[in-house]
Amino acid sequence: MKFEKPLSGLKVLEMGQLIAGPFTTRMLAEFGAEVIKVEPPGRGDPIREWRHIYKGSSLW
Repeated sequence: MKFEKPLSGLKVLEMGQLIAGPFTTRMLAEFGAEVIKVEPPGRGDPIREWRHIYKGSSLW
């Protein structure tokens, strides 16, 4: 038997950066929400450039 997730059918527009916003919408997605992430054109989320870079991407 397959259960529907509690937030199925909910759409979330995520325009946050760094840690708090993306973490929150990740949790919403785990509960079934559809998340649309908007990032600055040509740059993306600044967290991608933080700390140690491995194969062109942050390990965060």
